[in-house]
Formats: sequence, structure tokens, C-alpha cells
Amino acid sequence: MSKKNHEEADSTAKNVEDMAEDIKDEKDNASNVDNSVDSNADVNEDSAVQAEDASDAEEQADSKKTADPKDAVIADLQDRVKRQMAEFDNFRKRTDKEKSAMFEMGASDVIKKLLPVVDNFERGFKSITDDEKETPFAKGMDMVYKQMIKMLEDLEVKPIEAVGLEFNPDFHNAVMHVEDESAGEGIIVEEFEKGYTYRDTVIRHSMVKVAN
Repeated sequence: MSKKNHEEADSTAKNVEDMAEDIKDEKDNASNVDNSVDSNADVNEDSAVQAEDASDAEEQADSKKTADPKDAVIADLQDRVKRQMAEFDNFRKRTDKEKSAMFEMGASDVIKKLLPVVDNFERGFKSITDDEKETPFAKGMDMVYKQMIKMLEDLEVKPIEAVGLEFNPDFHNAVMHVEDESAGEGIIVEEFEKGYTYRDTVIRHSMVKVAN
């Protein structure tokens, strides 16, 4: 082979190599394009999923909005029921308190009417002699008196202590004053009418004489 033929062969081989290199580059470019397309497809798929999720969220929100009026009505009815129950409970407590107060007032009035009877029993026993106290009639009256005192005790009616104690306007009513150096100032020396309390409330003050 001549030198010219060698040169032509080398040139042809060089052209073939260049063409092969160009083909390889074209393949790489095509592969990159495919990867880009796949990536874009993935992005588009993710966007579609997100859009679907957003659509579901909007549908749920719309559904909740449509359910809100009913929930509001139910909540309002429940609130009204609670208020009515609270008002009824307050009414019941107030009624019980009023009934209790009325009972206390009624009991207090009855006790006040019984106290003069007790006073008369005590005055009667003071006016008779010891021998007369042993008679059947006096013993019968004493039994009635003791029964009445027991009834008052069961009702929490208690006599107010007076003689020998210091005068207290909350429990005593001073109708007389006397000069008595032996008793001391402000000390009760005599009781004219016994006072009573009913469940720690004074229903009758003691009528007393107080030393100056």
C-alpha cells in the first residue's frame, strides 16, 4: 500500500472515531433528557397528589361547615337545658329555705304561746307549801309541768341563765335597777320572768333587776 493509501485509511478511521464519539454524546444527551422528563413527571405526579389532598381538605371543610348549624343548635339546646336545671335547683333550694323559715316562725309562735303556761305552773308551785306539794293533785300538776319542760327541751328550747350573771342586753331586759354594793355593778340580782332561746335564737328576753 502506498503512502497515499495509508493517509486515506487513517483519515477514514479518524472520521469513524469522531462519528462514534458524536453518537455517544447524542446518547448521553438523550439519557439526560429522559431523566429530566422522568423528574418532571414525578414532580407533576406529586403536585397532582397535593392538589387531590387539598381538594379532600376543602370537601371536609365544606362538610364541616354544613354540619356546623346543627351542632350550634344542639349546643344551644344543651345550654338552655343546663340553665333550666340550674334555675330549678336554685328554685328548689330557695323553696326549701322558705319552708324551713316558715316552720321556724310557726314553731317559734307556738313556743311563745306555751311559755306563759309554763310561767303559771312555776308560779303555782311557788305559792303552795311543801305539804301541799305532796297531794295527788299537786303531783299530777308536777308531772304535766315536767312533761311540758321535756317537750320544750326536745324542741331545743332552753332557759336563759340570769341571776348572778352580768347583764347582757342580747339576752336580758332590765326593768329595774337597785343599789347593791354586795352584788357588784351590772350584776343581775333578781329575775321577774324567765327568758328562753329557741335553737340559739332568743324568743323571749329575761326580765331582770340589775345592781348599779
